[in-house]
Amino acid sequence: MARYLQVSSDIGRAIESGTLVPGDELPSIRDAARQRSTTTSTIGRAYRQLADAGVIAIADRRRCRVAADGVNAARRLLSGQHALLLAGSDDPGLDIALRQAGSSVLTVGTRGSFHGLTRVWRGTADAAAIHLRHRSGTHNTPFARTLLRGRQPAVLHLWRREQGLLTPAGNPGHVTGPSDLRTLRIARRPFGAGTRVLLDRLLTEAGIPPDAVSGPEANSHLEVAMSVASGQADAGLGVRAAATALELGFVPVGWEDFDIVLTEKTVCQREWAAAQLDLPSLAQELGRLSDEVEQLRGLLRQQGIEPRDGAA
Repeated sequence: MARYLQVSSDIGRAIESGTLVPGDELPSIRDAARQRSTTTSTIGRAYRQLADAGVIAIADRRRCRVAADGVNAARRLLSGQHALLLAGSDDPGLDIALRQAGSSVLTVGTRGSFHGLTRVWRGTADAAAIHLRHRSGTHNTPFARTLLRGRQPAVLHLWRREQGLLTPAGNPGHVTGPSDLRTLRIARRPFGAGTRVLLDRLLTEAGIPPDAVSGPEANSHLEVAMSVASGQADAGLGVRAAATALELGFVPVGWEDFDIVLTEKTVCQREWAAAQLDLPSLAQELGRLSDEVEQLRGLLRQQGIEPRDGAA
């Protein structure tokens, strides 16, 4: 057994047995390497495997703690079972669905459609949630087919959602569209996020250089909404659900497809992934969330999300 696998298994067994409990901090990479008489690269690789499996959470480059669901994740890791590693975009509706899924689906990596597709391409994620508009006007599929060429990517259609400009309640700045953003502080998603791509395109079409606007950077749609609600920004681009959650103004700019992309290898060669995706499909499961809360369909529609049936 490779040394890093031995280290990760040792830590996993300690968590499974209760020697380490959720919240416990692990030794630094340097200290762990000294304690185990191995290299820092070996410990770093072991910690990364544990983090990708949801056993530990890496707070920064120096601190790692046992994850809240670390015990169950450690059991899966030691038994050879795996959670579905989902990378990519942020969406309030998807967050609800992931809470329903529990530890069977784990989010990995930096949020953003580009980052998610890159992780699938590199093999460090099994699937990516994306919302990217191609120059042809089609969403998502052209990007998946191009970047994952030769891997027979599958695109699961989850839902359509409405993007718009978030403003303070009552829209005191009388924002009617992207052309009104020139002198405002704009909360923006990081580079690589599909919403940032959309914002930059809208600004360019309005004759505003994207680099000319200023404002805070936000890592999720809800953070965009909080930036506007707290007065740190005058406006921001986000989904209607985020505006509804914080009772903000919302100026619609368009609808987009929100999908999950995965490769044939993930679908067909890993039974655990196929089980996650065939519920009868992940798209249907995320769209309705559960049979017991059918009313949530109405709530999703009120928040700008149209559940979609079927996958393609």
